Amino acid sequence: MNSVFDDPEFKAIIEYFNQFEPALNGFLGFVDESPDFDHASFKFHMKEDLIGNIRYRTLHGGAISAILDITGGHTVFLKQFKEIKGLPLEKQMSRITKIGTIDLRIDYLMPGKGEYFVSTGYLLRRGSKVAVVRMELHNDNGDLIAVGTGSYTSG
Repeated sequence: MNSVFDDPEFKAIIEYFNQFEPALNGFLGFVDESPDFDHASFKFHMKEDLIGNIRYRTLHGGAISAILDITGGHTVFLKQFKEIKGLPLEKQMSRITKIGTIDLRIDYLMPGKGEYFVSTGYLLRRGSKVAVVRMELHNDNGDLIAVGTGSYTSG
């Protein structure tokens, strides 16, 4: 398979959740570019609504925190889907809908300047109930803007 989006089971779950897309996801305007079930990746462009410092026109810290948290949760979702693939849809949904943020730490390393940004996430550890994820946000020049570590329920 070329990407996670080629998997028909995965497509069905994504289509289901897209019906209920939270307003924040639409506001941020990100695109899922996850390369496989082990790494999450989102890309979004800078826009006026995401500016935090109007003088320097940098990305708002809340937008950075939100995208890193979404990336962390999506990382757990991808890994969990990989493990429950092939189970009946009801069982898949039961497991996937238990994913939630427990704790989140964000370190802002430099001002969020750029035309677009890419967030990535990878699993550090996953137990039977909790997963720990490391997330990064880079700009279009490859500069590391912020890093995060999140703990997520993984039921």
